[in-house]
Amino acid sequence: MPASTPPVGPAFTGWLPGVDSLCYGGDYNPEQWPEEVWEEDARLMREAGVNLVSIGIFSWALLEPREGEFDFTFLDRVIELLHANGIRVDLGTPTAAPPAWFYATYPEARVVTRDGVPLGPGSRGMVSPSSPEYRRASVRIATELAKRYGRHPALALWHVHNEYGAPVADDYSVHARRAWREWLQGRYGTLDALNAAWGTAFWGQVYGDWEHVQVPAASASAVNPAQRLDFARFTDSALLACFTAERDAIREHSDVPVTTNFMATECLSTDLFRWAREVDIVANDHYLTAADPRGEVGLALAADLTRSVAGGKPWLLLEHSTSAVNWQPRNVAKRPGEMARNSLSHLGRGADSIMFFQWRASRSGAEKFHSAMLPHAGTGSRVWREVVELGQHLGKLGELRGTRVRADVALLWDYESFWAQDLDWRPSEAVSHRERVNAFYDRLWRDGHTVDLARPEQDLSGYQLVVAPASYLLTADGAANLTRYVEGGGTLLVSYFSGIVDEHDAVHPGGFLAPLRDALGVTVEEFLPLRAGESLTVRYDGGRGRAGAELTGTVWADDLTLAGAQVVGTYADGPKPGGAAVTRHRHGTGTGWYVSTNFDVETLSALMADVYADAGLPSSGVPEDLEVIRRHGDDAEYVIAINHGEDAKLPLDGPATDLLTGDETSGGGMVVPAGAVRVLRRHG
Repeated sequence: MPASTPPVGPAFTGWLPGVDSLCYGGDYNPEQWPEEVWEEDARLMREAGVNLVSIGIFSWALLEPREGEFDFTFLDRVIELLHANGIRVDLGTPTAAPPAWFYATYPEARVVTRDGVPLGPGSRGMVSPSSPEYRRASVRIATELAKRYGRHPALALWHVHNEYGAPVADDYSVHARRAWREWLQGRYGTLDALNAAWGTAFWGQVYGDWEHVQVPAASASAVNPAQRLDFARFTDSALLACFTAERDAIREHSDVPVTTNFMATECLSTDLFRWAREVDIVANDHYLTAADPRGEVGLALAADLTRSVAGGKPWLLLEHSTSAVNWQPRNVAKRPGEMARNSLSHLGRGADSIMFFQWRASRSGAEKFHSAMLPHAGTGSRVWREVVELGQHLGKLGELRGTRVRADVALLWDYESFWAQDLDWRPSEAVSHRERVNAFYDRLWRDGHTVDLARPEQDLSGYQLVVAPASYLLTADGAANLTRYVEGGGTLLVSYFSGIVDEHDAVHPGGFLAPLRDALGVTVEEFLPLRAGESLTVRYDGGRGRAGAELTGTVWADDLTLAGAQVVGTYADGPKPGGAAVTRHRHGTGTGWYVSTNFDVETLSALMADVYADAGLPSSGVPEDLEVIRRHGDDAEYVIAINHGEDAKLPLDGPATDLLTGDETSGGGMVVPAGAVRVLRRHG
C-alpha cells in the first residue's frame, strides 16, 4: 500500500458509552406532540424494546427562539423522561434546520442554485455551508448543547446535523465564491498551477487574476470539466468543514462519541471514505427504492458500503423505514416480514444498531404519510406488532455486537470518479457508473459473495477478486496499486470506460486504459458506443465449457489493441465484427480481465463463473434468493440467512443453534421458509 494512502475508517476504537446490547429505536420528535403524550411514548418504547432514540435534530427554532437567547426547557424534560425509563439519547445538533429568524437576519446566507436561484426557508436543508454567519450560529448552538448535556448520564452519542448533502449540496452564492477562491489558492498555490490543472488553454479560458475565477455556474455551453470536478471537491470540503467545526465545539465539553448520519449510496456529493476518518462511529440512513422489486440488493450494497467506509468496524443504522416512505413517486408499503428482513440484513452486514425514522408518525408536515414505529393506526396495527417482535428478536442477538464481517471480493467505489463521469459531453448518455456498479454487485450478491467497497488506492491484497465496474477517473497511484495487486496474484476484472482520465479529468498519456496496460494486456484505440436500442453479440469462448456461447451486449463497444492479452470473447457483429470484446491476461502471478461491452446481470453469470475460477472463489451452494452473510467473533461464527424467495435449504457443514428460535441442527443444512430469517451460532 502506498505510504500516502490514508487509513480507512474512524480512528476512534470505542463504542457508545453505557451501551452493552444492540441499539434499537429511532428519531423521536416530541415537540410535535402535547406533553401528555410523552409518558405514553416512554411506556410504549419500553414495550417495544427501544433503548436509544435520536432527539433534537430539527429543534433549533425551539432551543434558540431568538438569536443568542436559549431555552432548553422542553429538551430538559424530554431527556429526563427518557433517562428515567432507561432509554439512552442520541442528541442531535439542529443545524440542518435554521430558524426563521436566521433567514430573516442573514438572507445572503441562502443557498444559490447553479442557475442563480436563491433557495428560501419552508423546507428542510441547510443554508450556504460557506456562510460565516451560518458557521458562527451552528457552532454557537452546538457549544450550548454540549455545555448543558455533554456529561448527562443519558447521553450515548452526539448526532451532528442531518444527512449532509441532502437535499442540496452545491452552492453558488457570494459566500461560496469567496470560499472557492480561497480553497483553490490552498490547493494550487499559483494561477499557473491552476491553469495547468484545468487545461485552460482550451477555449481561451486562461486566468490572470484570482478575482476572475468564478464558480462554475450555468453557462452558454459545457463548462470546463476540470473546474467542475474541483468544485465538487470544494463542495465536499465545505460541508465537511461545517461538520468538523461543530464536532470540535462539542469535544471541548463532552467526551461522548460524535457522528453524523450518512446516506451511503444515495447522496454522492460527500466522499464518505474521507468523512469516515472524521467521525467517531460511522452511521448511515437507508431507504428502499420502492420502484425496485429487488430492493434488498440495493439495501445490501448500501450496508456493505457503510461497513467499508467504517474500515470493517461495526456501524450504526440510524434511519430506515418500518414501511412506506412518502417522497418517492410511488411509495410502496413493505409486506409482512419485510421490515425484519431489511433490519437483519443491515445487522448481518455489520450494523450494531437498528433504528428508524421515526418513532411516532407525524400528523402534520411534509412527512405525515411516512411510516413510523408507532403508526397512525396505533398499537393494533400489523406494523406495531412487527416493531415489538423485532425488538424481541434483537434482544436475543446481543452477542453479535462487536463481531466483524469478512469479504473475499472488493468492488471499487470512487466518489471522485463518479463526480467526473457525470459531467457534460461524455461519449454516451447511456453509460452510467451506478448502473454498472449495481449490475456487478447484483451478480456477486446472487452468487453468494460478500463484498467490500474499496478505493483504487487502498490496500487490496486481502481480496481474492477485485471488480472495477466504473473507474472512469483513475489516478496513476490507483492504477499502479491495481497493477501490483495483479502482479501479486490477485484477479482483477475491469469494465469499459475505465482508466480514461487522471485526477484533473485529462486523458492519460498513452490514451484510453493506458495506465492499466500492464495489468490487462490491452488498450482502447477508439470508443464505439451504440445507438439507443441497439445490441450486439459476443461469441464467448471462456474456460468452463462455454465455447461458442453467444452473449448479448448493449450500450457500448471498444476497438481494442492487444498488448499480450488472450481474447476470450469476440464481437460477432456490431461496430467491430471480429474484434476483441472480452480479454484475459496473465501478469505476474495474477490475472486481469477486461470487458468492453455492457452485459446485464443475467449475462454476466457466464463470464463471472470463469472469473471466480481464476480467483479461486468456490460456489456458495446457496439458492439465489437466499441471502447469507456471516459475522465472526472470537470464538463463534454467526450465519444470518434471509429468504427473499421460496422455501430454501441452507447448507451447513456442522452443528448450529438458531438464536431466534433456539432450534438446533446437527449439520447437513436446514430449511429456511419463504420470507423467514435465521440467525445461527456456529462454534469453532
